[in-house]
Amino acid sequence: MGMTLAQSGLALVYGGGKTGLMGAVADGALGAGGQVIGVIVESMNTPALAHPGLTRLEVTARIHERKARMYALADGFVALPGGFGTFDELFETLTWAQIGEHDKPVGLLNVRNYYDRLLAALDLAVDEGFVFAEHRRIIACDTDPETLLGKMNNHQHPAEAVRRWMRQDG
Repeated sequence: MGMTLAQSGLALVYGGGKTGLMGAVADGALGAGGQVIGVIVESMNTPALAHPGLTRLEVTARIHERKARMYALADGFVALPGGFGTFDELFETLTWAQIGEHDKPVGLLNVRNYYDRLLAALDLAVDEGFVFAEHRRIIACDTDPETLLGKMNNHQHPAEAVRRWMRQDG
């Protein structure tokens, strides 16, 4: 994913860590000559956790400031397989899109079908009337980074669904 972002001329904005999957994505982007901007919370800005080779590293006092800064810097959002932090950021991003706080694309890199069950749960939420189908379609999904970015590039924000959900259309 990192290499694909770099080759596409896109900067990576992420949490600033050097470990795990996101550390590997950052390394891939840097190795391909890409720009990588890390936004890390002060408590995690340690030699054991913070990536030392980024284009830029910003440090925030609290996690909420970190997320707000990443959202401000990003032109779109991609979730790779992850845990609670990934789910938190994914659903916050989707919620903000649902209420019209942003109109940026949201994608899932579905490595080894990691997100299949989550997507099925979201489809059930649509079937049960908890999520508008237009809001469900905000999420682009693919197993291939280049194809995913292509889908995200064709993103169309459902402004009418936002107004309907916010009951602004009467």
